[in-house]
Amino acid sequence: MFSYTMPIQTAFIMFLVLGFLLIIPWLIYCYRKYGYLSIWTSIIVYSFIFYMLSALFLVLLPLPSTRDTCAFQAPDTVYYSIIPFYFVWDIVHGSAVIWSQPATYIQIIKESTFLQAVFNFLLLLPLGVYIRYYFQERYYWKRALLIGFTTSLFFEVTQLTGIYGLYTCPYRIFDVDDLLLNSSGALFGFLIGPVILALFPSKKKVLAKKDKILRKDIVLPIPQLLAIFIDFLLVHISWEILTGFFLTDHLIEVIYKTLAFFVVFFVVPVFWKGKTIGTTVMRYRLIDKKKRYPAWPLLLKRFIALYIPWVIYQGLKAVSLINLDMESAFYYYHVWISLAAFFFMLILWLVLFCHILMVVLKKGKRLFYFDDVADVTPTKKQEI
Repeated sequence: MFSYTMPIQTAFIMFLVLGFLLIIPWLIYCYRKYGYLSIWTSIIVYSFIFYMLSALFLVLLPLPSTRDTCAFQAPDTVYYSIIPFYFVWDIVHGSAVIWSQPATYIQIIKESTFLQAVFNFLLLLPLGVYIRYYFQERYYWKRALLIGFTTSLFFEVTQLTGIYGLYTCPYRIFDVDDLLLNSSGALFGFLIGPVILALFPSKKKVLAKKDKILRKDIVLPIPQLLAIFIDFLLVHISWEILTGFFLTDHLIEVIYKTLAFFVVFFVVPVFWKGKTIGTTVMRYRLIDKKKRYPAWPLLLKRFIALYIPWVIYQGLKAVSLINLDMESAFYYYHVWISLAAFFFMLILWLVLFCHILMVVLKKGKRLFYFDDVADVTPTKKQEI
């Protein structure tokens, strides 16, 4: 049992890491494609990631304790089995079943060969269900069979090559029966897919909700936050690429990022008709109250509203970076100023968090403070 539970536990740990790393890319993809975060679509995608990790680790784990696997194998070891349906012969001739006594047939389910065959059949059965979700028409069964076979072949080749040379010899054999059973399982999963998928919203319902959101021209708060995040990230990355690896002066960093923020949040939308790089990625733009491209004074207000919290944070951070000797006459004042700066920073982040939470809960019925101050609003219309 450990040979099954350990790979699944490992897959779960890896899934948590990948799931965390993929949150932002997945949110960007969802809001770009559907205009909202589909919970069921997210469940299907994340469950698929976990399933594929589990299937891969069940095939490969546990790993040998040494790379030199040849040292523990006889020179004439055969690493492949190319006789189709050999597992049937093995079950018939290697089991304790007495075929003339039907009462003994129940013993088959206790045979390791039978259980291994069932496992191989079930291994890619969920893959067939996932394929049916994306290719819903029944005539795509050939595609499901091909994908199942290709996936199984990848597993078998990975084993035969000792994970592509990581180990000196294969530690599991290439078995043509595994190809047959895996592929059959994927095909069977494709055929019974509608029964399982009936429990989930169909892709048509997801697309119908997308059309409804587009007709209402609602830009939800999360994609707006993602757009801000993308723009901030571009500024930070540009600093790291151009100077961050060579300069550590905090003042120079603040000056550079101030100029970069001005370009990203003011200059670009002025000349790009209300769009920044982030809003373009998230497929929306900014307009004024009269449904026109915002004039530069409005965009300047928006930039200042976004810039003020950041520059306050940088100023408070600069205070915390000051190091004074305890013997200094200003040490006492520095301690109190640092403490005040810490609490002010804490209050600032708390206020911003509460504001963001309120806007998110309103689901687009309330503007973020920086758009409200500037009298601009987001729209999905690409032309006005």
